[in-house]
Amino acid sequence: MGGLMRMRFDAGAEEEYEAARGLLVDRLVRWAGKQGLPVDGFLAEAALDYRHGATADGRLGLWEPRHVEELVLFWLPQTVTELPGEEGGDAPGTLRTLLRYLHAAQLADPRGPALQDSLAAVDTAAEQYPAAMADRSRWGLAKFWAATAAEQGVDVLSGEALQRFAERAQRGEVAYDEQALDAIMERRLTGRALSDAARAEPQLPVALPPDGELRRRAEESAIVAQLRGLAEWAGRDGRAVTAAGRLRMADARELVDVLGTGDNAEGVRSSAGLPRLGLLVEWAKKARLVRVVKGRLYAVAKARPVLADPLQLWLRAFDACFELRQALIGARSDWRVESMLFDFYEDVLEDVLNTLYSLPYPMPWPRLRDSVHLGYRAPFQLDGGSEAVRRMWFEHTDRDLRTVLDVLVNLGAIERDRGMVDPVFLDVELSGDGDELPTDLPPELAELLGVAGAAADLAVQERARARREELTAGPVELIRLTELGTRAVRQRLLAVGRDAPLVGELAHASAAGLLGVLADDYDPDTARAELAGWIAARGERDAALRQLVEAVRSMPFRVRAQAMLAVLPAALPDGEGERLLRGLRGDARLAPLALSELAHRQLLSPGDMTDAEHLLVLAESLLQLVEVAGGRDGAEEVLRAQGIEARDAVAAALDSAHPDRSGLDELRQLAARALGTPGARLGRARKPRRPGDKIGRKRRR
Repeated sequence: MGGLMRMRFDAGAEEEYEAARGLLVDRLVRWAGKQGLPVDGFLAEAALDYRHGATADGRLGLWEPRHVEELVLFWLPQTVTELPGEEGGDAPGTLRTLLRYLHAAQLADPRGPALQDSLAAVDTAAEQYPAAMADRSRWGLAKFWAATAAEQGVDVLSGEALQRFAERAQRGEVAYDEQALDAIMERRLTGRALSDAARAEPQLPVALPPDGELRRRAEESAIVAQLRGLAEWAGRDGRAVTAAGRLRMADARELVDVLGTGDNAEGVRSSAGLPRLGLLVEWAKKARLVRVVKGRLYAVAKARPVLADPLQLWLRAFDACFELRQALIGARSDWRVESMLFDFYEDVLEDVLNTLYSLPYPMPWPRLRDSVHLGYRAPFQLDGGSEAVRRMWFEHTDRDLRTVLDVLVNLGAIERDRGMVDPVFLDVELSGDGDELPTDLPPELAELLGVAGAAADLAVQERARARREELTAGPVELIRLTELGTRAVRQRLLAVGRDAPLVGELAHASAAGLLGVLADDYDPDTARAELAGWIAARGERDAALRQLVEAVRSMPFRVRAQAMLAVLPAALPDGEGERLLRGLRGDARLAPLALSELAHRQLLSPGDMTDAEHLLVLAESLLQLVEVAGGRDGAEEVLRAQGIEARDAVAAALDSAHPDRSGLDELRQLAARALGTPGARLGRARKPRRPGDKIGRKRRR
């Protein structure tokens, strides 16, 4: 969905987000006034800023208890300054009102908790809110110094006064709370400040088979059988181990045969010489299936339910992979050194798996390898060394990464094949907007993408060409997540607060919740699958379609209603969506949206519309302009810039039969203020206007 009213914006889309925030808070304040509910517009903006900028997923309409707690007890104390003598706003009350409004306006994410659960979380956090706001160790650095200055009588609204205060502080002439400042600085240096939270890239929706099918596949995993067999062998009574915590050699030989590890035990004098068995034992320890206590290896009693469930055992083994750094790629002797991967093992493994997640095509090994290389350059300062040294370090790291990938293949988390690279991995000469990439890219990035510009040195250009040839010369190694691997990575994404849509998870959502999420987050293919499942879950197709249409009808934000309606022709099969739109052409409430969508899709030409329909489309575009501009102030600015064209367009729109009479009345008032024209005169149009005569911003998709 382009423009407003989205419920998630990319990290760099600050202008669009701020416009949406302004519109949302404006509507919230008006709604709260009618409902008699407390609201503070500034604090409402702060709450939305927290979800947009300080959380991994940025979903404005989803408020889990952890979000409520973090906002009330950490974000607001860190960012909102209450100066001496000022009465602080009612943050818990404002948050309650915001949550109620999101549900009332059908903006709440259907994947989030029920309203009552969110309100209960606010009540819990509200009890600690005053103490949290007074706790200086939770303040941000700017707030700390602003409050310190205000407490010492400095006019914090005066830039000159603040500058003089800062100079005194630098000379050590200002008294301040040293303990609180130390805590603030420690939080900043350790990356625990909420403002430092990294906004994650959104993931595409994925489709997964039911857990029953995944459980069957997990049962077929040799690793699952080996881990279960090891735990059963250790048992409740345990098995003796050496003083170094290793298996005794006799037991190790037995396990090699029982578990089928494939180790060659002939001539081996210590179980340390059986690498596959050693890895399996370490894996079981990290998965909390076995443990060493007082010289014996025991099965962990609490792990019995996990051992009995193949899927849970498989997922436990997958998570344990992140703790196998030493066992997989650690130095085996004092004369060996670890590769660069060793220092960043968990982060690189996470990045690799997240990169593979939801990709519609398998990733070629050269592209995956080179993207990992790019991450090593800065921390290891490799650009200053010789080419031979760089190659040696990268080859060592590549071997270790392949070792890790081998383990994931054996587990069944990823699969590897050989084939031709999909063109999507070759079309890097173009940016996401269809524009050519700049020629002044950093050399290492240009080399990675294979698009070194004329300004790059010859060595970089040559390496860039070599990388592209590697991808196009013939079949290459292709890597992708299995469905089990996708299930496991999705579970980890959700655990850290990232959005990871799953086709089918909206089957029980409301019609408005479904259409909103599809418009915000789904591509056409997954939207079709999700919508088909939602309709099937309701049994009677016509009744389900009526619910969807009614959801569009009741959406108070016109741009969002337009985007919700646009989902239907894109996701319904066999022209059903077009027929639905044409049927709505005569619907008094939805005709403006249906006509606009038909025109946008070039299913209805201007010549096929009546004069009355032209006026409806014009009025709709102006009402959406008010929203896209971010509310009343932004709309006035746009209308004022258009001058006489805006006056004529508004006059024509006001003569239309558009059903949103309150919206038209607001448009009349906005135009009167912006253009200095009496509102009564705006109601007399000179002539009907055509869709091609629209003013203001073009609706984007």
